[in-house]
Amino acid sequence: MIFTQNTIDIIKSGKTSLGIELGSTRIKAVLIDESGRVLAGGSYKWENELKNGVWTYPLEKAFEGLRECYASLKKDVKEKYSVTLTRTGALGISGMMHGYLVFDKDGAQLAEFRTWRNTMTAEAAEKLSAAFGFNIPQRWSIAHLYQAMLKGESHVKDIASMHTLATYIHYRLTGERVAGIGEASGMFPIDSNINDYDASMLEKFAALSAGMPRSISDILPKVLVAGENAGSLTPEGALMLDPEGDLESGIPLCPPEGDAGTGMVATNSVRQKTGNISAGTSIFLMVVLEKALSKLYPEIDMVTTPSGSPVAMVHCNNCSGEIDAWAGLFTSMCKELGFDVSLYAVLDKMFELSLRGDKDCGGLVGYNYISGEVITGLEKGKPMFFRDPDAKFTAENFARLQVSSAAATLSIGKEILDGENVKIDRILGHGGYFKAPLAGQAIMAAALNTPISVAETAGEGGPWGQAVLAGYMLGKDEGQSLEDYLDSVIFSAQKFTEVKPGQQDVEGYAKFIENYKKGLAAQKAAAEE
Repeated sequence: MIFTQNTIDIIKSGKTSLGIELGSTRIKAVLIDESGRVLAGGSYKWENELKNGVWTYPLEKAFEGLRECYASLKKDVKEKYSVTLTRTGALGISGMMHGYLVFDKDGAQLAEFRTWRNTMTAEAAEKLSAAFGFNIPQRWSIAHLYQAMLKGESHVKDIASMHTLATYIHYRLTGERVAGIGEASGMFPIDSNINDYDASMLEKFAALSAGMPRSISDILPKVLVAGENAGSLTPEGALMLDPEGDLESGIPLCPPEGDAGTGMVATNSVRQKTGNISAGTSIFLMVVLEKALSKLYPEIDMVTTPSGSPVAMVHCNNCSGEIDAWAGLFTSMCKELGFDVSLYAVLDKMFELSLRGDKDCGGLVGYNYISGEVITGLEKGKPMFFRDPDAKFTAENFARLQVSSAAATLSIGKEILDGENVKIDRILGHGGYFKAPLAGQAIMAAALNTPISVAETAGEGGPWGQAVLAGYMLGKDEGQSLEDYLDSVIFSAQKFTEVKPGQQDVEGYAKFIENYKKGLAAQKAAAEE
């Protein structure tokens, strides 16, 4: 892409927006212009740690990653345009949803950051779901809080605020304790009629937590919807992002959103009967509903779009992690043989080979469960691979198995929405799973038996979506909805690639998932050891 002097002027004048997302394996930053065109990017790689049975990230690592990610973006701008990035029109912070971050009145962290990946809150989730008449998944913030209460953890009495990772980073940058409504809906149930926490459920929780010194309403961040101003970058916040001191303070921030909300924006899936799949370390399908589901399903989360519309989410903790693990093994083997092959080249080849494998994976079966999965009843993860003695054990079939396994749990969860006759006009995919041309898209289409579209910005994913939300805050016309803004400003010239499932693909995947379900008993037994 050739950038003109006009692009340089846009960057210098700050007619841009910046999205930063703290994902599970990477912290990414994307700088865009007012039409959503990507101008520059940056990233920082990190990994969660299993400490004392808890999946966590040290907060100091998060801030180190923010600085390194921003420095990477700043370097990209300098190399492309010979400009030092000093300002942007608006900024937005996003991150992996849910989890548990709690602090006392002085801002001291009271417990390790317990991420969405943990499946340690079964008792609390079950009791809250029964009390609310509303599904509370284990990874939700309120489930973690109530579980800590049930266990009598000593820190509970000192809690003054509860955050997700995105809302906490936003707070440190702005001093404002707020959450975008989509992010908030993964902390505590939302009433979409008032775009705030559900009042009746707040009362029910108050009755359950009578011994707490502070009310749940005081502990939770304030709810904001897309387009509202969520504060400005403080001088301290500017230095936190850019220790070199070039970044100006005073930049307005949009509400901090979770990766589910940014995924909806990144795929233009905020209208009713639209859906999107975000597929990376975890995978989830989100469908904007016309009407409520007929009953509570433990496998289905009810959240919202960034503008507050109700959404049914099928969430799975595991997606591409096992693909990455095998790619790492193959990469190290290549090095032992004297070939200097990058991990990304191996990943691209695995996805390419998957298209040449048998539709049913040739009798190979595998489970990508690095952590537990509610949909298939697993509290703990243990990746597995096995095959029939007469299976077609080829590189192509093994690659197809890995890509197919990454979609398997999601396909099982979608069967519930099919049973509810949920209408979906289109499903758009984004995230690393869809980066390789056609492979992930084609296998996902077969797994869900529905066409899957991918936009040209699909690889940018969440940070691009958060940058768009920041741009919407500044660039919307008076009264313009997020849905209309996305259609008219961001996606009007966007190109999409659609893949429809062929009959043989669907039948082949159905055979694979049948074998997959038969082997779940062995998977569960292994995970319980």
